[in-house]
Amino acid sequence: MIDTGINPSHPSFTNNGTFRRLSHFKGRCEEGYGFPLSACNGKIVGAQLFARAAIAAGDFNATRDYASPLDSDGHGSHTASIAVGNFRTPVLSKGYNYGNASGMAPGARLAIYKALFPFGGYMSDVVAAIDKAVEDGVDIISMSIGPSSVPPGPSSFLSILEIELLFATKAGVSVIQAVGNSGPDPNSILSFSPWITSVAASGTDRMYKNSIILGNGRVLSGIGISKPTAERQIATKADVSSPNASANCLDTESLIPSLARGKLIICEHIPHSMYGQTTISTIFESIGRIGAAGVIITSEENLLDSDAGAESSMTLPVPGIVLGSVADSQELRDYYNSNTLRSTTGEVIRFVAVGSILDGRRATYTEKGPIVALYSSRGPDVNNNLMEAADVLKPSLMAPGSAIWGAWSPNSQSVPESIGEDFTMLSGTSMAAPHVTGIAALIKQKHPDWSPAAITSAMMTTADRTDHFGNPILAQTPDGLRTANPFDYGAGAINAARAMNPGLIFDIQFENYVQFLYTVPRVDKGSVRQAVGVGNCPTALMRWCSDLNTPSVTIANLVGSRRVMRRVRSVSTETEIYVALVKEPAGIAVRVTPRVIRIGPNESRGFSIKLEAREVTNAFTFGTVVLRGNKKHTVRIPLAVFASSAL
Repeated sequence: MIDTGINPSHPSFTNNGTFRRLSHFKGRCEEGYGFPLSACNGKIVGAQLFARAAIAAGDFNATRDYASPLDSDGHGSHTASIAVGNFRTPVLSKGYNYGNASGMAPGARLAIYKALFPFGGYMSDVVAAIDKAVEDGVDIISMSIGPSSVPPGPSSFLSILEIELLFATKAGVSVIQAVGNSGPDPNSILSFSPWITSVAASGTDRMYKNSIILGNGRVLSGIGISKPTAERQIATKADVSSPNASANCLDTESLIPSLARGKLIICEHIPHSMYGQTTISTIFESIGRIGAAGVIITSEENLLDSDAGAESSMTLPVPGIVLGSVADSQELRDYYNSNTLRSTTGEVIRFVAVGSILDGRRATYTEKGPIVALYSSRGPDVNNNLMEAADVLKPSLMAPGSAIWGAWSPNSQSVPESIGEDFTMLSGTSMAAPHVTGIAALIKQKHPDWSPAAITSAMMTTADRTDHFGNPILAQTPDGLRTANPFDYGAGAINAARAMNPGLIFDIQFENYVQFLYTVPRVDKGSVRQAVGVGNCPTALMRWCSDLNTPSVTIANLVGSRRVMRRVRSVSTETEIYVALVKEPAGIAVRVTPRVIRIGPNESRGFSIKLEAREVTNAFTFGTVVLRGNKKHTVRIPLAVFASSAL
C-alpha cells in the first residue's frame, strides 16, 4: 500500500495466528513515533516512511504528520482495510455496531510504504516508495493516489511515475490505481498507461435512509446516519435566534440557547459552495452543544432519486436528517407555519409543531446498481497534455467506491466527524481501487505464475456490463442517470468469482509495452530510449498502438479500416470451442477471423478483429466482441472507436 501509512493497532490488521513469515518478501519494519517494531505482526510484514522530498520542501511537520509509518491521515488505513482487512471485524462507530467488515483478501499480508500525508505528497517520495516496494518483493502495488494533472512532456505514458510502474510490471508486480475523482468530465482520467489496472468507482445498493414523523402523522424521508429522538418541538433556526439572523445554520452563534434547547432545529438548505471551512458536521456539533435535540436540513434537490449528497455517508454527531426532496422540505415548512402561534409582529408565542427523528443507522438495500458514481473520472485516455485521445481503454474496470466503511486513525483531523473513531465511511475511487487490489491478490494466490497482464485480463474479460436486474449499467451525471459506456466503467463492474476462472487470458510482456511506446504518436524514439533504457529499437514494431494485446480495443482515429490482432491463451483444464459474437459500434462494421476458435489447455490462438468505418462518426461509439465457450466461459472484449474518415 503506497498511501498515508497505517494504524497498526486496528483490529483489521491484527495477526489472528494464521500469518507466517513470507520467504520472498525482504522488506523491513521501520520503528518510529507510535510505531514499535512489534507493529509488524505478521499481518503487517513491512512498514517504511518516504518523506525526503516533503521534508526538503518544508511541508512535512513531524508533530502533525508523524515521522514513522503511523497513519496521521486515516486514508491509508481505510484503503488497506478494504483490500486485506481481517474477516468479520465489527464496525463500531459512535457507540453503534454497524455490522462486520472484511477486506477482499483477508488472508493477504500488508507492506506499508508511507509517502503521502494530509497535505498530499511529492512525486519523488512516491517513486522512491514504488522502487523500494518492488525491490522488497511485493506481489501487488495498490495506489489510491495519482498526479494532479496530465504530466507534461512528449507523452503521458513517459512520465517518471508511469515508467516506474512499467518496471514494476516487468518485475512481475501488478499495479492497481484509482482513476481520480474529477468526473463526470471527459478526459479526466489520471491513470494513463496500459500496464496499470485503472479503477473507476460505483455506488452500491446499500443506503442509509432516515425519516422524521411529524405531529400530524406524516413521514418525511431523507438521509443522515444518526441516532433517533423522542417527539420534540420543532423550531426554525430564525425563530430561535437573535433578530435578523439568517435561516441557514452557517452562523450558529446567533442561536439563543434558552429557545433552542430541547428542540429540533430546521436549517434551510445551504449550497455546497457556501460551506467554506464549515462542514455539515461542525454545524450539527455547534447546535448540539447548546442543547438542541436535533437538526433538520431542508433540501433543494432530490437526494433520494440522484443518490447525491455528501451527507448520505456521514455519521452525524447529534440526531439529524437532511430531507430528501424539495416537496418534503416544503411540506415541513407548511406544517411548521400552520402549527406555530405568532404575535401580530411575527414573533413566536408558542411552538406547537412536533416531530421525532427515527434511527438512521440501519442500512437498507435497494437491489439497484451498480451505478457509476458522479465523481468517478471518465475516459477517453489521453496521449499527452494536449488531450489527444489514446488507443488505450481507461478506466480498466469498476468497483464499489461510494459510502464504504473502512478502518480509520482516531487522531486524524481529516474528517471532523470521525475524530476519535476507529472506523469511518468514505467515498471515492480511492475506495474502489483497493477492492480490485484484494481481488488481484486472490487471483495471484490461485495462479501464482500469472503475469500482471494476465491478472488484469481475467478481471476485465469477466466483468459485468449489466446491473443486478440484467439492465445496462447506468452512470450518474449532473442531469440525472444515463446509460454508461466503457469510458465510464472500462470493461465493466468487477466480478470476483468469475475472474478466478476466466477461460482465456490476454498476456503482454515488457517488450510489447516498449513496442507500444515506440508507436505512440508524437513520441520520438530517443525519448523512449531515455525513459526505458533500451539501447535500440525493438526488432519488430507495432503499426498501431491498438495492436497491443489488451483485452479491449480502442481506436482514437479510425481512417477507413483497421485490422487489429489479438492472441489468447487457455487457462482452462479442458478443451473448449469459442464462437465470436459481435455487437458493432454505431457506424462501424466489425468482423472477427476466425469466428470459431478451438483451444486446449495452455494452448494459444490468434485472431483478428477488422473494424471498418461505414460512416464518419466524429465521436466515440462503443461495441463488444464476445467469445462464448461451450464450457460456460464467456470472454468480453469492449470496443471503443472514433471514425474520422470512411475512406
